[in-house]
Amino acid sequence: MTVRDIVALAREWLGYESLRPGQEDAVRAVLDGRDTLAVLATGTGKTAIYQLAGLALGGVTVVVSPLVALQRDQLRALAKHPAGVEVAELNATDRAGGHAARELLMDGRPGFVLMSPEQLTHADILELLAKSRPRLLAVDEAHLVSEWGEDFRPDYLRLAAAIKAMGRPPVLALTATAAPPVRKQIAHRLEMDDPAVVVGGFDRPNLNLAVFAFADDDTKNRRLLSHVRSSRGPGIVYVATHRHAEELASDLNTAGVSAHPYHAGLSAKQRREVQDTFLAGDCRVVVATIAFGMGIDKPDIRWVSHAEAPASIDAYYQEIGRAGRDGEPADIELFFRHADLGLNRFFASGGVTDEDLVAVATAIHEHRPANIAELTAATQLSAARVERALGRLTDARVVAIGHQFHLARGVDVDKAVAAASAVEHDRREVARSRVEMMSTYAEYGGCRREWLLSYFGEHYEGPCGNCDNDLAGRTAAPPEEEPFPIGSRVKHRTFGAGLVEHYDGTTMTVLFDRVGYKELRTAFMIHNQLLVAE
Repeated sequence: MTVRDIVALAREWLGYESLRPGQEDAVRAVLDGRDTLAVLATGTGKTAIYQLAGLALGGVTVVVSPLVALQRDQLRALAKHPAGVEVAELNATDRAGGHAARELLMDGRPGFVLMSPEQLTHADILELLAKSRPRLLAVDEAHLVSEWGEDFRPDYLRLAAAIKAMGRPPVLALTATAAPPVRKQIAHRLEMDDPAVVVGGFDRPNLNLAVFAFADDDTKNRRLLSHVRSSRGPGIVYVATHRHAEELASDLNTAGVSAHPYHAGLSAKQRREVQDTFLAGDCRVVVATIAFGMGIDKPDIRWVSHAEAPASIDAYYQEIGRAGRDGEPADIELFFRHADLGLNRFFASGGVTDEDLVAVATAIHEHRPANIAELTAATQLSAARVERALGRLTDARVVAIGHQFHLARGVDVDKAVAAASAVEHDRREVARSRVEMMSTYAEYGGCRREWLLSYFGEHYEGPCGNCDNDLAGRTAAPPEEEPFPIGSRVKHRTFGAGLVEHYDGTTMTVLFDRVGYKELRTAFMIHNQLLVAE
C-alpha cells in the first residue's frame, strides 16, 4: 500500500486531509509486517495509527488498553461509517458484548476487539485468543508494561504469552512518553522482534517552561500558594504525598480558590466525583498525586505546577503534557528544592530483595500459581512485592507466564534468583540516574525545550524563546567539541555500551544500557580513550 493509499484511507474513514508526523511511518512499518513501537506525544493521533493499519490489513485487530471506554468512543465513528466495521468489547463479565467479540475473533471478519489488560487473567479469554488469528495486536498506553512507568500494570506481563498463543501477529505498541530505558523494557517485555521505533511530536511550543529554585520548604510553599492564587484558568498542582494534597487544597479553598485533592487514598467514587467536577469546570484547581491524569481529556488546562520534582523526566513530561491541549498558551512551573530529591533517591535505591526473589521463584516452582492472588497467598508477601519480584524474574526470562506461572525450561530456583538479582542491580543503577536527570533539568542554564526534547531522542536546536532561561537571555555554554554525534552508540571502558544524549559546554550526557545516565567530561573521555564509537 502506497502513501497515497494510506492518505486516501485516512480521508475516507477518519476525515483526515493529511497524516501527522509519525503516523505515516508507523502505519507503513506495520503494513510491512514489522513490530512497531510508536512514541508520539498526546494529541498527535496515536489511535489513528492502529485504526488505519487495522483497516488496511483487514481481519480483526485486537486492542489492549486500560482506557477501553475512551477507545470505544474513538472507534464509534468507524462503526457508523456507511461501510462500517464491527467494534466489540471482550469482557469476561459482559455476556452480550463478550459473545459479539468471540464471534468476531473466530470468524475473522474485519473489525476491532477491545479489551483491558485485566481480561488477560481469565483462562477462558486466553484460550479464546489462542484460537483466534488476529491480523494485528495494538497495545495502547504501552508504557504501562514497563515498571519505569508510574502506573505499571502487572497484567500486561501476560501479553507476551498471549501474543505467542495468537500466532505472533504484528505488534503495535503505542505510548505518549517513553525515554530509551522505557522503550527498551516495552520491547523486551512484549518480546517484540526488532521493532521499528517511531519517535516524534514531543515538541509542545505553546508550553512555557519555567523552574523556580528554593533553599527552604516554607518559602517554596508560600510562593506556590501565591502563584496558584494568582493563576488564571483551570490547572493542576502535582504533589508527592496524600497529606500535601489535602493540606494544599484546604489552603487554596481558604484563600478563595476552588480546589479539590485527588489521590489514591480517596475512594473510587470520590476520585470520580473530583474528576467530573474538574471536567465540568465547577472546580478550578486539582491538587493531585500521580494518580490523576490518565484518560483526562480537558483541552483548556492553562497551567500545570509541580510542588516537588517527580521521580523522572518521563513522569514530568507526561504530567505537564496535560496542559494546553487546545494549542493555546499554557504555563509549566517546577517549584524545585534540591533536598526534595531525597525521597526519590531513597525509592530509587530500594527495590526487590533476594529474599523476595527466592520466595516468589520457590512458590512458582512448587505451586505453579495461575495469578498474582495465588502467588501472593503462597509467598505471604504483599501484592506489590510479589509484582516487583515477578517483573524482575520475567525480565531475566527465567519465568514464563501463560495460564500458569512456571520457571523456564532448564531453570531451577537458584538460577532464576541469580539471573533476576543481576537484572535488579542494573535497574537500581538506571533508577538512580533518572532521579539525577531531574536535578540536571532543574539546574540547567540553557534552553529547557532543547534539553527535554534531546532526552526523548528528538533533535531541537534552541533557543525556543518560550522558557525562563531563553526569556531571561541566559544561554548554556556551547559544547567545546562533539566527538560523537547525538544519538550515536558509544562504549565506555567501565560502563559498557550507551547512547549519546546531549552536550553542554565541557560535558556530555550518555545513557548507558546497564548503569543509566552519566555526565562525563568530554575532553577527558577522549584524551584517555575511555569512550569510543561502538
